[in-house]
Amino acid sequence: MHHFDEIFGLAAARHGGDAALEAKLSKPKPAEELAALPEDRWLSTISKCVFQAGFNWKVIENKWDGFEEAFDGFDVGRCAFMDDDKFDALLQDTRIVRNGTKIATVRDNAAFLMELREEGGAGHVLGGWPSTDYAGLLAMLGKRASRLGGTTAQYAMRFIGRDSFILSRDVTARLIAEGVVDKQPTSKKAMAAVQQAFNTWMDQSGRSLTEISRVLAMSL
Repeated sequence: MHHFDEIFGLAAARHGGDAALEAKLSKPKPAEELAALPEDRWLSTISKCVFQAGFNWKVIENKWDGFEEAFDGFDVGRCAFMDDDKFDALLQDTRIVRNGTKIATVRDNAAFLMELREEGGAGHVLGGWPSTDYAGLLAMLGKRASRLGGTTAQYAMRFIGRDSFILSRDVTARLIAEGVVDKQPTSKKAMAAVQQAFNTWMDQSGRSLTEISRVLAMSL
């Protein structure tokens, strides 16, 4: 496995040099900012990524104001206790994409966020989860939340601003080239290997998962 500086050099060579590459890197939000983020913004971002999964992202983006209205601003209490009349109305609501399975995830994930209140709240649990065990956070979301497996949870955490890696096609290709995995990582063992590789690169560079993930993607 190459030292991170070497991978950074490969990415910089493809993107106009060190300064140009740095300009393309974003940093995650501080834990304090994530901890203060209202529950409805966590639910909104999670729901947006669920609806985008397997669908045209631009369509969801263009309709998102309608989603916000239809789901009462993603108020966690209102969504968690959505009754059948509200659910049936949403199935007929042209402001949103009327996918019953995904509409149900809004209710389920609102209930999940309410459960997190007993553990310190979404901002504390999801925003404060150690980056050195990000794979553990993804596993927890896959188990306890609704339809947050695969890359859906990864994109949700990135878009909310927490430190994260996304196992995109390019990131996975770099991980394969580095001998970390031999295919798209899905098993617990493969995800542990990915986490260890990212931890090593964090130690070497002092950078976040978010920055490292972007560099890996741009190194090919």
